[in-house]
Amino acid sequence: MSSKDKVLEFLENNKDTYTSGAAMANALGLSRNAIWKAINELRKNGYSIDAISNKGYMLASGNDILSAAGILSYLKPTAKALYSNQTDLIRIYDTINSTNRIAKELAITGAAHGTLIISSEQTEGRGRRDHSFYSPKGGLYMSILLRPEHLKTLVPDEITTATGGSVCSAINELTGLTPYIKPINDLFIDKKKICGILTEAGTEFETGDVQWIVVGIGINFDSDINSFPTDIKEIAASIFAPGASTVTKNQLAAEIINQLLAQKIF
Repeated sequence: MSSKDKVLEFLENNKDTYTSGAAMANALGLSRNAIWKAINELRKNGYSIDAISNKGYMLASGNDILSAAGILSYLKPTAKALYSNQTDLIRIYDTINSTNRIAKELAITGAAHGTLIISSEQTEGRGRRDHSFYSPKGGLYMSILLRPEHLKTLVPDEITTATGGSVCSAINELTGLTPYIKPINDLFIDKKKICGILTEAGTEFETGDVQWIVVGIGINFDSDINSFPTDIKEIAASIFAPGASTVTKNQLAAEIINQLLAQKIF
């Protein structure tokens, strides 16, 4: 883990406390100069970090940049133990062609159970039956790689429905909103679609044995629905209006993982 990532993880885990550069350096085993450089790099990457003389640094409220450190800070102990021990299990992108596509490529090359691919935008998002899935900035797009030996069921509809239930629970827990599932892979609020789920699998040709499963989740987080194509914006909604979110994408991604683990989906 780079010095920048170590500092970001520390700041994410100490959101409500100012920490001096010296104390942070001591806690992380870095020099004070390395802390200063990391803080400057994070600021260049868009993070707002408050600094007060004789008090130190603190991550300002309102930062909503997807990061592994940010997600880890909101995971419950069981999930945090899984992902803290294997930091490469969480892969963050600003823009990607398709989180499911990358997850499938990683599955074929042997990536571990629980690998997460998360992006703020997809250029080639896909839905069921190879339909396109409009995936602009303002969304939360994530795919989870599942290995069959860790699952309690390999029935596709059961996995998709359980994932939908976990997303509904996560949104309700963080916002008080109550999404509902329109069988089996779409989530709605007030009759408007806010989320789509796509479950795909790879099998061994000769035996038909399932080798891997990838579950993709596409959420309109604080999307500008007015900018959507006409045929989509008539049926779509976003959890929050642009710039009006009360939680971060990191929080929602983490809570979805917490809920998936609570339901023992993986």
